[in-house]
Amino acid sequence: MPDAVHNLPSELDQLPDRDPQETAEWRESLDAVTEHAGADRASYLVQRTVEHAHDTGLDVPELLESPYVNTIPTDAEPAYPGDEALDQRITAWNRWNAAAMVTRGSKDGLGGHIATFASAAWLYEIGFQYFFKGKEGLGSGEGSGDQIYVQGHASPGIYARAFLDGRLTEEHLDRFRREAGGDGLPSYPHPRRLPWLWEFPTVSMGLGPLSAIYQARFNRYLTHRGIKDTSASHVWAFLGDGEMDEPESTAALALAAREELDNLTFVINCNLQRLDGPVRPNFKIVQELEAQFRGAGWNVIKVLWGSAWDELFKLDTEGALARRLREVPDAQFQTYATRDAAYIREHFFGASEALGRIAAQLSDEQIIECFHRSRGGHEPRKVFAAYQAAVEHKGTPTVILAQTVKGWSLGPGFESRNANHQMKKLTKDEFRGMRDVLELPIEDSAIDAAEMVPYCHPGADAPEIKYLHERRRALGGLAPARKVVPTGLPAPAEKPFDALKKGSGSQEIATTMAFVRLVKDLMREKETGKRWVPIVPDEARTFGMESLFPSAGLYSPKGQTYEPVDRDQLLYYKEAVSGQILNEGITEAGSLADFTAAATSYATHGEPMIPFYIFYSMFGFQRTGDQFWALADQLGRGFVIGATAGRTTMTGEGLQHADGHSPLLASTNPAAMIYDPAFAYEVAVIVKDGLRRMYGPDADKQEDVFYYLTVYNEPKVQPAMPGGRHRGADRQGPVQVPRRPQRWRAPPPPRPTPRAIQLLASGTAIHWTTEAQRILAEEWGRGRRRVVGALLERAAAREALECDAAALRGEERVPYVTRALEGAPGPVLAVSDWMRAVPDQISQWVEQDWASLGTDGFGLSDTRDAARRHFGVDPQSVVVAALARLARRGEVKSEDVRKAAEKYGLA
Repeated sequence: MPDAVHNLPSELDQLPDRDPQETAEWRESLDAVTEHAGADRASYLVQRTVEHAHDTGLDVPELLESPYVNTIPTDAEPAYPGDEALDQRITAWNRWNAAAMVTRGSKDGLGGHIATFASAAWLYEIGFQYFFKGKEGLGSGEGSGDQIYVQGHASPGIYARAFLDGRLTEEHLDRFRREAGGDGLPSYPHPRRLPWLWEFPTVSMGLGPLSAIYQARFNRYLTHRGIKDTSASHVWAFLGDGEMDEPESTAALALAAREELDNLTFVINCNLQRLDGPVRPNFKIVQELEAQFRGAGWNVIKVLWGSAWDELFKLDTEGALARRLREVPDAQFQTYATRDAAYIREHFFGASEALGRIAAQLSDEQIIECFHRSRGGHEPRKVFAAYQAAVEHKGTPTVILAQTVKGWSLGPGFESRNANHQMKKLTKDEFRGMRDVLELPIEDSAIDAAEMVPYCHPGADAPEIKYLHERRRALGGLAPARKVVPTGLPAPAEKPFDALKKGSGSQEIATTMAFVRLVKDLMREKETGKRWVPIVPDEARTFGMESLFPSAGLYSPKGQTYEPVDRDQLLYYKEAVSGQILNEGITEAGSLADFTAAATSYATHGEPMIPFYIFYSMFGFQRTGDQFWALADQLGRGFVIGATAGRTTMTGEGLQHADGHSPLLASTNPAAMIYDPAFAYEVAVIVKDGLRRMYGPDADKQEDVFYYLTVYNEPKVQPAMPGGRHRGADRQGPVQVPRRPQRWRAPPPPRPTPRAIQLLASGTAIHWTTEAQRILAEEWGRGRRRVVGALLERAAAREALECDAAALRGEERVPYVTRALEGAPGPVLAVSDWMRAVPDQISQWVEQDWASLGTDGFGLSDTRDAARRHFGVDPQSVVVAALARLARRGEVKSEDVRKAAEKYGLA
C-alpha cells in the first residue's frame, strides 16, 4: 500500500486542503485500482468521475479529449425526420453530376476537384434538406436565413445540386471554369463572379473559419443594436481538417466561446487527408482538434464511425477496440482503408489478445465494410443527429468533427489515395462502378454512347426532385443563395462636411483627426448615424478616437460588468451591449473580418451598414492583403482608413512602423478606391463621394467598391476650401474623372517658358513640396514652378487604362492625367512620402518629361525633418532635384545644381 504521507500535496501547492488525510485516501484508492485492475480501468474511472462532476455543476475543468468514438451513440440518435431513400437518391445524383462536370472539363485541361465533395456529400445534403434556412424572407422583415460557408474544393457538388433544383442547366455545367465569356461557373465560391448563388468566398483557406466567427458575432451585434433581429440566423462553416493548419482557422476560437456564439457551427470534414498526403501521419487530427476546440470552450461532437461499427463495439467488453483506435496514427488508418481483411487482422487486431478475440467473431466482409467504408460522415442518420444536437446546444459554439473517406464512392482508384486531390477525371469504367455503388438507374448504353460521360437528371416531376423542393420550401427557399434587396440611404446633411471645408483656423490638426471628427458628426445623423460601424484594432487612442467611447460605446455582449478605472473622467472607457464601436484588440485579421461582415450586411441581412476600419497603415494591406481580396470578392462596401500613413510622418517608430508602400499594395485590388488626401476638406469631399457611390439613394447605381484613404498624424493648419470648392477641382482625379468617352483634339503647342517645372504631390508631401516651390521662386529665379496636387495616382491610372482599352475599340478618349497636365510647360517632378513606384503609376500618360522622388527602402527612427533628408524628399532636396531636371534641359546651369546642393548641405 502506498505511503499516504507521500501522496500529500507539496509545499508548493497553493490550494488549501482542509482534510489532507481524506485527500490521501482518494489517492490511495486510485493507486489501488491501477495496481489491481490496470491503468486503463483507473483512467476510465477518473474520466467518468470528472464527467459526472461537470454534469452536476461542480466547478471542474472539462476534459480536453474523449475516447475515439462517436459522441452520440446509435441508441441516442433522434428519429430521422424525412424520407431517407429519397435523400439517398438526391445525394447520389449530386455525386454523379459533380464527378461528370469535373471529368468533362478535364478534356480542355480545366479539371476541378472531385474527392472533397465525394467525402463530404452527406454533410452538405443533410444541411440542405433539414437545417439551412433560405432567404425568401429577406427584405420582408422575416429574417435573413442562414449563412453558409462552403468549403471551396466542394463547389462542384453545390453546382450539381443547383442543377438538380433547376437553377443551372447542362450548358452551365459545361462552362465550369470557363468564365471568359461572362456566363461560366467560377472554380470556387466567388460572389463577385456568381452573385446570385455564392454569398461567401472561402477557397483562400483559413479565411472561411475566421470570417464565419466574426459573421456570427456581427449577427449578434445587429440584434443588440436594434438594427435587425438575427436570432433565427445560424452560421454554418464547412471546413477541411487540413485547412485547420492555417493560423487564421483557429485564431478566433476563444472569441466565439467567450461571447457564447451558439449561433455558429463548424463542420470539419475529417477525411484525414490534405493536398499531398495525410493531415497528421503520425498522430490523430480528430483528437488534436477536439482538444483545441474544447480548450477554447467549444461544444465538440464527434461523428466518426458508421453503423457497421456498432457490432464491433458491442463485442468490445474490455475497451481494447477503443484503445486501439485511439493509438493507431491516421496514416496507418488510411492504409487499412486500402488493404484486404488479412492485413487488417494482422496489423490492427493482432495488437492484443482481446482484439484477436473480437476479430475471430468477424467475417472478412464485416472487416472490409468497417475499415473501408463505414464512417459517420457517410451516414445521414448520424449526420442528422449531430446537426440536431448542434442547433439545440446553447451557450457555446459547436464544432462537428465528421470522419469520412476522401474520394468515397469514386472507386478504389480514388478512395483514401494520397494523390486524389490532384485527380481530375474518372474513366467510363470508374463511372460504371460509381453508378453501381450509388444504385443509380443509368444504363451502360447511356455511358457508352456519348463521347463524354453524360449528366443525369431524373426529371422535374421525379419524386426526389419534388421532395427536394418541398424541403426547401419548408426551410425558406433554395440554398445556397445570395439575395440583395436594393436599399438606398439618404444623403447626410452638409453640415458635417462644411465643418472640414471651413478649415481649422490657426489650430494644427492632422488629417487622421479630421476624419475622426467628420465621422463623429456623421454618426449623429438622424437617418444614417446608427448605421456607422467604427472598427479599430486596439489603437483608438492613437487615432484620437477616445472621444467616441462614452458617446457611442464599445460593443460587448456582456455589457460592462466592472467599474472602469477612468470612470470619473469625461472620456471614460464605456462598454455596452448596444455599443457601436468594435474594438477588437490587437488583431488586424479579426478587425478586417468584422469589417467584411459589416461591409456586406446590405446583402447578407438586407441592412446597409457603413463600416470604417481604421488601422496603423503599415499593418493594413501588408498584413491582411488576402482578406482584402476576399472582401472585394464578397462585394464589400465601406471605408478603410490607413492612419499614421507615410514613410516619414512617424517620429521615432522605426522600420516596421514606417509605411511607404501600402498604396502600392492596395493598388493591386480592383475594388479599392485609393485616395491620399493632403487636407481636411479633401477628406470631406472623398467621404461624401464614397457615401454617394456605395450607399446613395438610388440603389440601382450603387457600386461594389470600398474606399481606402491614407491619413496622417502630422499636425498642420488645415486651410479652407478655396472659393468654397475643392482646391484645384480639376485635380481631384478619381472624384471627378469623366466616365463617358470624350473626343479630344491636341491643343496648340505652348510657347516655351524658361525654367518651368511642374511639381506633383499628394498627401503630406504637398506641404514640403509647396515649401520647395517657395524656395525655387525666391532663391533661384522667376520661372514657373507650379505645385499640382493629386489625391492618388492609382485611380487616375485605372481611368487611363480604360482609355487605352477604348482606343483599341476605335474610341477617342484621353486619360484624365494627360488632360490635367496638357500644355503645362517644363518637366514633371513627382514628390511622395511613398516609394517612387506609387506616383510612377501614372508616368506613361504624362506627355512631359517625368521624374519622381520617393521614400524607397526601409523606414527608420528619427525626426520628420531628418527622415525626409535621409530619403531625399525634404524641401531642399526637392529644390536640388528640380534644378537638376531643368539642367538636363539646358534651362539651368549645372553649376547652379552644385551650388544648391552645397548650400543646403546635400553635397
